[in-house]
Amino acid sequence: MRSAFLRLLLQEDLNFLLTNRIPRRWATALVGRIAAVEHPLVARPALAAWRFFSDVDLSDAATTEFRSLRDGFVRRLRPGARAYDRDPATLASPCDAILGAHGRIEGDRVYQVKGFPYRLGDLVPDPALVDRFRDGWYVTLRLTAAMYHRFHAPADLTVEGVTYLSGDCWNVNPIALRRVEQLFCRNERAVIEVSAGGRPLLLVPVAAILVASIRLGFLDVETVLREQGSARVACDARIGKGDEMGWFEHGSTILLFLPHAARLRDGLRLGDTIRAGQVLADW
Repeated sequence: MRSAFLRLLLQEDLNFLLTNRIPRRWATALVGRIAAVEHPLVARPALAAWRFFSDVDLSDAATTEFRSLRDGFVRRLRPGARAYDRDPATLASPCDAILGAHGRIEGDRVYQVKGFPYRLGDLVPDPALVDRFRDGWYVTLRLTAAMYHRFHAPADLTVEGVTYLSGDCWNVNPIALRRVEQLFCRNERAVIEVSAGGRPLLLVPVAAILVASIRLGFLDVETVLREQGSARVACDARIGKGDEMGWFEHGSTILLFLPHAARLRDGLRLGDTIRAGQVLADW
């Protein structure tokens, strides 16, 4: 029954209709409220539905007892569950994910899926920042609802600035990416400027439908939005490789941009399941 129901939901037209043609903001606010409720009459059915609809694996979770659906989404892992290579010449995946579009940036053109390009300049508001990654490399990392939702520093780094951009909350699954042009440029996102050993790196967590919130451990996002809107916030946050940077309150996507001198590892394949700490590139 479960497999038949999931096959029905994955039918492309129906999936797109159910997850994108509903009032997205309203649905996101509603599910966000439900996810935060700790009363057992709400939390238990919500957690049961999450486990039914997503192929969640809690074998490496620090606990399998959650007070709310949100607790399940933002769960922590047991110590040592993800290993990071300490070599400063390697760049690791910041999160568990399914590998999406990746490769060389063509000037400032990148792809959300084959045949659907977008401009880095439409994603990132600072032209000078865009120029640092012209002809560089990009990696798309999609977190599903079942996955570990926290993301970590892919290298020893210093966060130099964050621009939080309000936006829509389209679904970021492959079905939507094949139908909505420049989807990542439309959605709520945080542009995180990083220096790692003097080399530039850009992480762009992109929120999505249902529980869209992005949280950063080194910055109070809600206060920034309330007081400064989408203005750039200067930072000087030093974070060690593998240390936590933030989390999503539902599955979404992290876009990773590397400079021209870096090189993606051979063997990366579209649709691969990636674990936080897995080496993605050398630089």
